[in-house]
Amino acid sequence: MAGKDVATMKISSKVWKNGEFISWDDARIHVMSHVVNYGSSVFEGIRCYNTTKGSAVFRLPEHMQRLINSAKIYRMEQDYGRDDLCNATVELIRESGLDSCYIRPVVLRGLDEEKPAFGVNPFGNPVDVYIAMWQWGKYLGEEALENGIDVCVSSWTRITSNSLPTMAKSAANYMNSQLIKMEAVLGGFSEGIALDDRGMVSEGSGENLFLVNNGKLITPPLGASILPGITRDSVIQIARNLGIEVIETTIQRGALYLADELFFTGTAAEITPIRSVDRITVGSGKAGPITRQLQDEFFKIIMAEKPAPDGADWLTFVHDTSEKKTAVA
Repeated sequence: MAGKDVATMKISSKVWKNGEFISWDDARIHVMSHVVNYGSSVFEGIRCYNTTKGSAVFRLPEHMQRLINSAKIYRMEQDYGRDDLCNATVELIRESGLDSCYIRPVVLRGLDEEKPAFGVNPFGNPVDVYIAMWQWGKYLGEEALENGIDVCVSSWTRITSNSLPTMAKSAANYMNSQLIKMEAVLGGFSEGIALDDRGMVSEGSGENLFLVNNGKLITPPLGASILPGITRDSVIQIARNLGIEVIETTIQRGALYLADELFFTGTAAEITPIRSVDRITVGSGKAGPITRQLQDEFFKIIMAEKPAPDGADWLTFVHDTSEKKTAVA
C-alpha cells in the first residue's frame, strides 16, 4: 500500500505496532499514558536511501540494537529482538511504497485502561513498540551540506550521564535538546552546541560534533555526555580507512573558533559543515577539504557505489535480488 500525502510530506499509511500493521490514523495513545506525563520512551532515527541498487536502510541492525539497549537501561521489557525489529522495518518499507524514508521506531510506556496507573512508578504500565516512517529531506536545510550552517554555543548545559543516561536515546533527553535548539533558532542560528557540566564541548541538540585541526579529526569522547552516534562511528571508521588520524578527547569551547573545519554528524544531519560559531567564521567559512572528502566517501557508501570500510555490511536492502540482503540473518 502506497504512502499518503500530509500537506507536502509523504508518509507511510501503515505503522507497525507490536507485530501488526495498523493505520497511521490509528497509531494513537491515551492522554494519560505514562509516556505523555513522564516522558517514558526511547526511540531511534534511521534512514532508508534510494541507492543505485535499490532501496536500502543504513546500518539498520546497529540502530535497532541501540534501541534495545536504550530500553534495557530504562527497564522497558519488550518482546522483540533485533532481527524482529529489522525484519519489521523492511516489511513496513515494502508496505509503504516509499523508495526512501526516515524511520522512527519508538518503545513507550502506555496506559492499561483496565488497571490504570498514574504515578511516577512505571511498572504498572504496558510497553508498546511502534515503527513509523515518512519522507524527510535534509534536516538542516537543502543547502546545508554544501554551504554549511551558522551555530551558537548554547547557554544550556548538556545533561549529565548520571542524571539522565546519555547512552540511551530517550525522549526525556530531548527536552534538554529542545532548549538548546529553541535558543539557537530564536537567536538566528540553525543549531546550538552544548557544553557539558565541566564546560567542555559536548554535542549539538541532535548531532555529534567533529573538528579538523592540522589534518587531524578530533571529536568529544563518550564521557562528554554525548549519544554514541552511529553516523559518528561511521565517520570515524571512514576517516581511519582514508588514513586520517582520529582523536577522541575533551575539547575546550575556544577550540571551536580556532578549528580549521567543523561539522555535525547524525542520521538526520548526515555530515553537515559548520561555517560559523557565535558569528565567528570557522576556517574558510565553507566546507573544508577533509569534510568534503568524508562527505564524498560517506555518500558513496550509503548510495551503494562503494563498500564500507573493511567490507562491513552497512546496507540492508529492501527488495529481494540474488545480490542483496533483505534482512538480518
